[in-house]
Amino acid sequence: MKRMIVHCEPGSTEMVLFEDDKLVEYAAERSQKRGLVGSFFNGRVVNVIPGMQAAFVDIGQKKNAFLYIDDLLHPNLEKQSKLKPSIAELLRPGQELIVQVIKDAIGNKGARVSTHYSLPGRWLVYMPSAGYVAVSKKIGQEEERWRLKAIGEELRNADEGLILRTVAEYEAREAIAEDLALLREQFALILAKGERVSAPTALHHDLSMVQRLMRDAYSPETDEIIMDSPEQAEEALLFLNSMFPGTPPRVIAYDGEVPLFDFYGVRHQLDRDFQRKVWLPGGGYLVWDQTEALTVIDVNTGKFTGGDNLEDTVFQTNLEAAQEMARLIRLRDTGGIIIIDFIDMESDQHRSVVLDKLDNCMRGDRTQHHILGWTKLGLLEMTRKRMREESTVAIGEASPTSRANSKGKFNGYS
Repeated sequence: MKRMIVHCEPGSTEMVLFEDDKLVEYAAERSQKRGLVGSFFNGRVVNVIPGMQAAFVDIGQKKNAFLYIDDLLHPNLEKQSKLKPSIAELLRPGQELIVQVIKDAIGNKGARVSTHYSLPGRWLVYMPSAGYVAVSKKIGQEEERWRLKAIGEELRNADEGLILRTVAEYEAREAIAEDLALLREQFALILAKGERVSAPTALHHDLSMVQRLMRDAYSPETDEIIMDSPEQAEEALLFLNSMFPGTPPRVIAYDGEVPLFDFYGVRHQLDRDFQRKVWLPGGGYLVWDQTEALTVIDVNTGKFTGGDNLEDTVFQTNLEAAQEMARLIRLRDTGGIIIIDFIDMESDQHRSVVLDKLDNCMRGDRTQHHILGWTKLGLLEMTRKRMREESTVAIGEASPTSRANSKGKFNGYS
């Protein structure tokens, strides 16, 4: 069972996701500083830099967006030329083109954009010119994978690409076809607007943070959403009813005396989980250090002495650390290169079990990630896709109204 808890106040929204009573995701969004990932723009090329095989594109933001040549070539690798052309052969300053933001501006860097367009729906991701069908790797049953792939091949047009999402497992063909039709219509509207307006102009914005989570993770049969804004709760209800017709969603408007995040212990958990030093339930602890280049997580035994011998103590601490850091990586939305310094283990079997533990615990993470394995120095390497700045708890801490709002009783919507 999943539970979304959403705290709303003027100008900002905070959201957390619990899975089986464990806090696994946190996100905050300010209305005046909303992320752009997934948004489409009619952009104008400002500079073309052959030496970098890249161009800078004006999309109407403070900083020009970065377009790398690999994001300009055909999205299907099999249809690309074996000899990569110079970007100067493909773009010129002043040229207008439709681009999609794939990575928000972070620090001094502008947003990264692409012409490999994709529109996510409930059951699939629509790629207008990718030319292939793929099925989420998280769907393990081979027979179901073949069924979904066959449905995708049947539904797509010649040049279209589809990715069947994890939630599409065992879903009816009719629902998938309806989702595809809506996404085709949405993309047609984007292209039509792009022809009418001059650059730089926004053509389409992705859903809000809360709507994205409802689209990607909500199941009306088992999950619930709790919000401390009656207006936002009604909007969520309308959104979910359009997505799941015939299945009444469980949306609850909270109006309790205790602030919503305090009532569910969210603020306390966030304060604990975003510390540099995070204690493990068994007495060990993690030390979390982040630089511009990478994130390093160090595992220590701390107060844990539960093993029969030193090797067993180390092994048990590392197992517990693997499970907890998988949750924290997702909660903090840590991206880029991640180096994990587990406590040294002498047994190859123990190293293998710890690696498998981390891999299994990371499977619930919707963000693309790769666990690369052990280095010669005994460190574990992994990467996780970074699309937005890493989560902080600044909104809740900085806003005195966040603890003063959200008062009253529960009111359910159905």
